[in-house]
Amino acid sequence: MSGTSLFPFAELPESLVEQVLAKSERIGEDLHKSLLKIKDAKKEMRRQLEEAKLLRKDVDLGETPVPTTCGIDGSFAVEKLLSMDLVACAAVAIEGLIPPSEKKSREKPDHQVFIRPEKHDAETGNLIRGLMAEMEIDLAESSKNDVVFMDGSLGSRIIHLNQAFSKVRMPPETETEVAMVDGLYRLLKNYKKILESKADAGQPEQQWVSVPKYTTRGEIGSRFNWPSDYDDRAIMTIILTAGEFTTPVKLTSDKDNWHLKLPYPDEALESLRDEIEKAMDGLRVMYYKPNTFSPAMRIEIPESVAMNDSRLAIVLCGLKYQCSNPAIFEPYPLYMADRMVKHLPSALPAFRQTATRKMAELTDGDLTEIFFSMQSYRTE
Repeated sequence: MSGTSLFPFAELPESLVEQVLAKSERIGEDLHKSLLKIKDAKKEMRRQLEEAKLLRKDVDLGETPVPTTCGIDGSFAVEKLLSMDLVACAAVAIEGLIPPSEKKSREKPDHQVFIRPEKHDAETGNLIRGLMAEMEIDLAESSKNDVVFMDGSLGSRIIHLNQAFSKVRMPPETETEVAMVDGLYRLLKNYKKILESKADAGQPEQQWVSVPKYTTRGEIGSRFNWPSDYDDRAIMTIILTAGEFTTPVKLTSDKDNWHLKLPYPDEALESLRDEIEKAMDGLRVMYYKPNTFSPAMRIEIPESVAMNDSRLAIVLCGLKYQCSNPAIFEPYPLYMADRMVKHLPSALPAFRQTATRKMAELTDGDLTEIFFSMQSYRTE
């Protein structure tokens, strides 16, 4: 164990630590007061939900076999070197806990990865994050599981794609830009399939579900003018009991952010874009508390799933089965996917060292320029 983890204040001035600790005490007092405000209003909030017919129990949906599940998550990193940027992104698909009646559908995690050197550019982060979103969508669409959990919001992906597409030059000038526009039709087709979640002819229905850990949205709280100290997920964790969920309501949208700006004009792409935006308008959000030891989960689902109790029962059954460990505050496959793929940024220096060693092997004479050019711009 490193000294930093044992002594988190080791390199901070003593007076600074004392001042922050004193302010932390006052922060605790303020947060306690706001929490008491929510607890005192708990009964009234439940009454509002019941009167609006927004409070339901999972048992009311009927029994359903435990579905197979997987979790999709991605990560990206930009390491700024003296001569250029080393960019990387990856996405993984992790099998959930296997129901007793099923066999494992994948022996090892599915994944996609991209790593390239790029010239210094302030927009590289937006491009590589958009490419990560593409990978997550591709892996989610290709999954054969009954329920596919995606980390983050379904709506945030179109925002990330927008930010990336707005920075793509035509014709593309970098490898990252080429990767962004390569297979663009396939990407939009896959995204549309996820957002609509309609079953193909002769194929079993699949449920694509987004489970964001963090959100600033408050679709339910704003409806009842609840205190703004806490967001909907925090409040639902306090007022919902095990097995309760809120009736799916329309996801609040930002029309400007949800208008997909394509990198170049194309009639087929524009038609797909319009269908995606229509499907985005149908997205629904709900909260579900699977167990007493779990926080409330924010669940974003397509309209076709939200309006069908049978499909909704499959989603909730999958969530409850994958949230059976009190130490894990999210569905098991998402937890595992997050743990795996979030190691990418910390592994990037090792990849850089491998590239540096190869450059040294291919060079005769002085290696100074190589080591300087491949050195981080900061002192390590």
